Amino acid sequence: MSENNTKKLVVKLHPDDNVLVALTDLQKGETIHFENETYVLQDLIKAKHKFYMQDMKQGEEVNMYGVLVGKVQNDLAKGSLMTTENLKHAADPYAYRNASYEWNAPDVSKFENRTFKGYKRKDGRVGTANYWLFVPTVFCENRNLDVIKEALHKQLGYAVTDKYNQFTHELLEGYLNGNDINDINIELNPTPKNKRVFENVDGIKFLNHQGGCGGTRQDASTLSALLASYANHPNVGGITLLSLGCQHLQVQDFVNDVKRQNPEFDKPLFIFEQQQTESEEVLITNAIKKTFEGLIEINKYERTDAPLSDLCIGVKCGGSDGFSGVSANPAVGYTSDLVVALGGKILLAEFPELCGAEQNLIDRCITEENAKKFIDLMESYDELAHKVGSGFHMNPSPGNIKDGLITDAIKSAGAAKKGGTSPVVDVLDYTELVTKPGLSLVCTPGNDVEATTGKAASGATLILFTTGLGTPTGNPVCPVIKVATNSVLATRMKDIIDIDCGPIISGEKSIEEMGEEILEYCIKAASGEIIPKAVQLNQDDFIPWKRGVSL
Repeated sequence: MSENNTKKLVVKLHPDDNVLVALTDLQKGETIHFENETYVLQDLIKAKHKFYMQDMKQGEEVNMYGVLVGKVQNDLAKGSLMTTENLKHAADPYAYRNASYEWNAPDVSKFENRTFKGYKRKDGRVGTANYWLFVPTVFCENRNLDVIKEALHKQLGYAVTDKYNQFTHELLEGYLNGNDINDINIELNPTPKNKRVFENVDGIKFLNHQGGCGGTRQDASTLSALLASYANHPNVGGITLLSLGCQHLQVQDFVNDVKRQNPEFDKPLFIFEQQQTESEEVLITNAIKKTFEGLIEINKYERTDAPLSDLCIGVKCGGSDGFSGVSANPAVGYTSDLVVALGGKILLAEFPELCGAEQNLIDRCITEENAKKFIDLMESYDELAHKVGSGFHMNPSPGNIKDGLITDAIKSAGAAKKGGTSPVVDVLDYTELVTKPGLSLVCTPGNDVEATTGKAASGATLILFTTGLGTPTGNPVCPVIKVATNSVLATRMKDIIDIDCGPIISGEKSIEEMGEEILEYCIKAASGEIIPKAVQLNQDDFIPWKRGVSL
């Protein structure tokens, strides 16, 4: 960012860029001075949007973050607004080229010998929470899970909807008494924190889904591996499985996948099959009773000190805006580099949002095998997407575009910043478990819930989720920490936002300072000292991925 008096107006993200990003609303006709150049704005440039630094001819290339992000569609004057009409997606080709990559690791001296309080599991991994998990093998059991959830959550202190129940009660009372409900003044007080019966059980979670039968056998097989990875997750202490009996995804398939992933699996696992039970009532009551016994058992687990090298953090962006690649994503990227330097694990996913950033990631792969696996996964995924009438270039949402992410390459180049700058030590397909310290790439869609679902499946025990527009996305077993790109969002949606990166935009804090603050938050969240908003609100989103269909 320029050090002159316009540093709070615009920013240039890379020396090779030929566009500037507006940090605040800039008026048509306004004169901007930046790095010894003068720009007379041809259009209104709203905050987060970009304008061209030179006269552009039709077909000329546009660079952001130092990479190709599009080609202009018509002649444009210097100072013109970048739009979907005048810029179309373009990205450089990529290939393995045996590059030599050197990484300058950040100074981690202030974090050396630091610990967090987690749950040490017998497989050596350390959880940041201790959950009981309900798993249906098929969608037919979702209704039974809903009944069980209502019973357990309310009675054991995990419900978060009491204030809304009271709100509805007041409306009903007013209606029955003949009052105009619009005249009823109701103060919605926060739900008081219930004292949990089981203080060392952080929650009871339910993996409702729409699969297990009726789709392809491949879908059922993938779902089985996904559910097994959640059962094996270090944040899970015990599991209750509900099955109908006749579905594609058989109980034994799930058990086999659990044992394949973890031959030493020894968590409490209670299995109930409805077609082998005399009634639905018996199924539900038996499941509740056995689960209660299991809760008593896992409540004996306690948090103990663990080194920061045991952290496994997934990085995600959603509801992105034009500031995502300027503030929150680079800050989270610095956090990623800190964690890697400390010996921890970072998971970067969302393959459609790596379009245009491929070459940099390929060059950072420490082995040719990993580089070629990444290339194969990217190409096969994009090919499948094209077969259903889509493609990576169609990834940006209307909200993304409205707030400055004009092409997929722009979105992707900013999204890739979350992974920091460290070498890529591994490339994982969907549901593959992370095993190596360092940065791993995980094949998932960009879709918020599908991506967080996949990251948790690969072993993330915390997820840093950056957002410029706001999203209530969470995950059942992996605490999700929301990081806002701007202070306006952090203030407006403070009920779902945990960390504000707006001070980077205003110039009050550096990317490095914010990155360190984010790591401090992660340490507290991993220790149970801070409960992220998504966890407080039971934002337990879970969507298995049907490959090639979703971006």
